[in-house]
Amino acid sequence: MSRTRIAVSFVLASVFFGGTFVAAKAGQAYIPPLLFVALRFDIAAVLLLAYAALTTPRADLVPRTRGDIAGILAAGVFAIGLANALLFVGQGYVSSAVGSIVFSLVPIFSPLFAGVLLADERLTPAGAVGTAVGLVGVAMVIGIDPGNLSSALDYGTAIVFGGAVSAALGGVLIRRAETTTSSTVRTAWALPVSALLLHAMSVGAGESVAAIEWTVGAVVALVYVGVFAGAIAYIAYFDLIDQVGAIRSSLTFYATPAVAAIGGWLVLGEQLSGLAVAGFAVILAGFTIIGYRTVVPALESAVLRTIHRLPPIHLHGDDRRETGFETDGD
Repeated sequence: MSRTRIAVSFVLASVFFGGTFVAAKAGQAYIPPLLFVALRFDIAAVLLLAYAALTTPRADLVPRTRGDIAGILAAGVFAIGLANALLFVGQGYVSSAVGSIVFSLVPIFSPLFAGVLLADERLTPAGAVGTAVGLVGVAMVIGIDPGNLSSALDYGTAIVFGGAVSAALGGVLIRRAETTTSSTVRTAWALPVSALLLHAMSVGAGESVAAIEWTVGAVVALVYVGVFAGAIAYIAYFDLIDQVGAIRSSLTFYATPAVAAIGGWLVLGEQLSGLAVAGFAVILAGFTIIGYRTVVPALESAVLRTIHRLPPIHLHGDDRRETGFETDGD
């Protein structure tokens, strides 16, 4: 069950976070960026607090230790709040493709912070190779090469870069806090912290609710980032941190550019090149190298369980000997 849980959390976090880049780009045409994120966290906080109240014993809902408080603040301020504030503001200056590849640098920063702040997490040589291979695949998906890389390093890119640093630091600080609460409860308390932080930043930036254009596109984008890329994705991501650690959980940010590229192609009409398809294969190779002890076994286990649920194959005589299958009957 633990491996299945890891696999499901990985897929949900990767897919829903990947769609965030598309929804953020589309939604900012109608909603100011910081207010957009603040409203996202308002929705996610209400849903997740209700979910936590329904699924968690009352005694486990209240933070009890300093570590619990530290974990909530690390998630609310760094891993969720500042990371998304910088991401959404930066998306106003760069394409969703560039934003996704810059934010996918989280797996690079996580081991660096973990090496300084955590005693039980280190980047192995295999992990370093897998990280490098994954980044090459991400660059292929987005289509960045040495000839146009300098054009991506602008003001917006620097802001998104800061968001990636904040997300990586927050994930490591959560592990360092050694909380006693579940990831769901921690995230349920962290989201209101993020919402308050973003509303304060929005007011400070001079944004106004009156500037929102309540179109169908605005509502769809807000519902997506609030419900799917908000409550559901954060439950999955922070559960991954608890299950496999800050370094391996950050692998979800390798998958998000692939999801963003496909989403941009389907929703926004962006082109998906042959180089991008090849990049998906390279990213998969990076996953295999760096996540072979957690993510890959989890996926393999899920496949094997599916096979075991299939009806048994009954073979006769020579068929059984030739195939090597052993059966209970004839």
